[in-house]
Amino acid sequence: MATVLVVEDESVVREVVVKYLRREGFRTLEAADGDTACSLVERELPDLVVLDLMLPGTDGLGVCRWIRARSEVPVIMLTARGEEADRIVGLELGADDYVTKPFSPRELAARVKSVLRRARQPPEQHERLVFDGLELDASTREVLRAGEPLRLTAKEFDLLWFLASNPRHVFSRDQLMDRVWGYDAAVDTGTVTVHMRRLRAKTEDDPSRPQRLETVWGVGYRFTP
Repeated sequence: MATVLVVEDESVVREVVVKYLRREGFRTLEAADGDTACSLVERELPDLVVLDLMLPGTDGLGVCRWIRARSEVPVIMLTARGEEADRIVGLELGADDYVTKPFSPRELAARVKSVLRRARQPPEQHERLVFDGLELDASTREVLRAGEPLRLTAKEFDLLWFLASNPRHVFSRDQLMDRVWGYDAAVDTGTVTVHMRRLRAKTEDDPSRPQRLETVWGVGYRFTP
């Protein structure tokens, strides 16, 4: 039974989310503020965190930054419609996904299941991919660049592995959302853009002129060995 920490200061929203996740078979933990959330992450080691951005005390971005400095536990952010800038910052800090308020508890539960499933399953196909200066290991979910380990989130690894497993094949943002995130094309594909930017910053010598994670303008992205 996976444990999900729900961090939300609005008690009604938190109770609805917790109730629905429990119906779906998850064990839940609750926090109404950022400081309590950090304590629970440290003590209980949840499998996933549902994190509201607007929190008393340490806000959601601060909590996300704190989590990423210590753990690769998946994070799904809850954001209001007008918080696009904060949403992008959250993704850049290492959040795996976001859900915009108002949201359907069923949709959130589906996101939780998808993120957990992909975080737990090692990629199929090859066990290890080796390129000039870049090594990906599926069994350990580790990436080495010039022999040095890279610190990737679960979703960053999934995206890099998928593209590297299909070299030179161009995938649209919609296709990547479907194949890597498990959502249909109706979902905002800005998530893909942010994750690609973060991967380039970690894997490319010059992220502004990527040699491996290339953009094919008007189409999508490809990995060039």
